[in-house]
Amino acid sequence: MDGVVDGTLRARVTAPAIEGAANQALLRLIADELGVPKRDVRLVAGASSRTKLLVVDGIPADRVLERWPGLKV
Repeated sequence: MDGVVDGTLRARVTAPAIEGAANQALLRLIADELGVPKRDVRLVAGASSRTKLLVVDGIPADRVLERWPGLKV
């Protein structure tokens, strides 16, 4: 995890961008960081892009901001 830069969370995964492996690794990473089940983290935009938009269900925005201050939510 590289942290928040200009309101955007920067994260790196080692999984290859083949057959969605990198996207799945990102979802697992975010779920682990926030302490929520992976099923609660969804990719809603950017499946084939370096820039992604994720939604985390069942967690208030202030909890996300506690973890990553400065993040645009």
